[in-house]
Amino acid sequence: MKTRATELFGVRYPILCGAMMWLAKPELCAAVSNAGGLGNLTAGNYGSGEELRQAIARTRQLTDKPFCVNLTLLPSVRIAKDLHQDYFRVCCEEKVCAIDISGAPLDKYLGPEAIRRAKDAGVKLIHKVGSVKHAMHAEEAGYDAVIAAGFEEGGHPLNEDVTTMLLTPRICQSVRIPVVTAGGIADGRAMAAAMVLGADGVMMASRFIATTECLAHRRVKEELVQRRENDTVMICRSINLQMRALRNAQVEKVLEVEARSGGLEEIIPLIAGERQSAAWQSGDIDCSPFPVGQSIGLIEDVVSCEELLARMMREAGEILARVQQRFVAGPAT
Repeated sequence: MKTRATELFGVRYPILCGAMMWLAKPELCAAVSNAGGLGNLTAGNYGSGEELRQAIARTRQLTDKPFCVNLTLLPSVRIAKDLHQDYFRVCCEEKVCAIDISGAPLDKYLGPEAIRRAKDAGVKLIHKVGSVKHAMHAEEAGYDAVIAAGFEEGGHPLNEDVTTMLLTPRICQSVRIPVVTAGGIADGRAMAAAMVLGADGVMMASRFIATTECLAHRRVKEELVQRRENDTVMICRSINLQMRALRNAQVEKVLEVEARSGGLEEIIPLIAGERQSAAWQSGDIDCSPFPVGQSIGLIEDVVSCEELLARMMREAGEILARVQQRFVAGPAT
């Protein structure tokens, strides 16, 4: 399949891996890229720019295919602005294929010169957005593509709460740069739907957790296979950092604190990154929030990235062909 996304990133399939703290590391990143998609190396996993540089080098040992690096420009206890600047400097020096920006726009957070610096280095810029106005700003600022991230996504969806089904066509009709759909994507059916809505590609994260190459504990993967689309909930709205997470005992604690108007000092220890990191490794389902999307309702098995992407492309092609046949055949008499 050739789309503006495959041409922009130089990949075989228009499928991008989303950012995932503690999981989007060289092994998974390279596996996605080797399977034909665009792997994701999440900068926040590393304590310095030099550590990120080492991770980029490790990824390049595992794949000769393009991959992107994520920068999540959101308020953080652990990652200050100077560290984000360090990440960005290393990405430009290493000339990675693309930088996937989440949160604040790069040009506002690090200044307009950051856009020029990335372009001079030949690094593509992608901005994940949840509204038309933010997509239009990204185009005007000089980004190469945008990700239309619907309310269904895991992690931190924009608080405008617009779903993928509406957000994708609205952004597609509002900008001229390539648009990638995220939120609710986990199989070929969802991918075909995104293409019909006008997208040039799809991004997914939760589905990549349930792959053999992901470093998450097998119990977490098995849990995602068992859970359904109604097993996620929004937390942290009260502190303006809403997160979609898997329903579990720890999430219920967060909701209880919010219900009685508890403050930031009570919530932060419950959602701390170190807690999440330990949970992904131990497989303890109830000791931490797991940021996953409603797309878990479509996860039926744990497979390799290669099998997953090949299956998605096959499913999408078959579905689009059947839809076309219906229109050619016309209504039944």
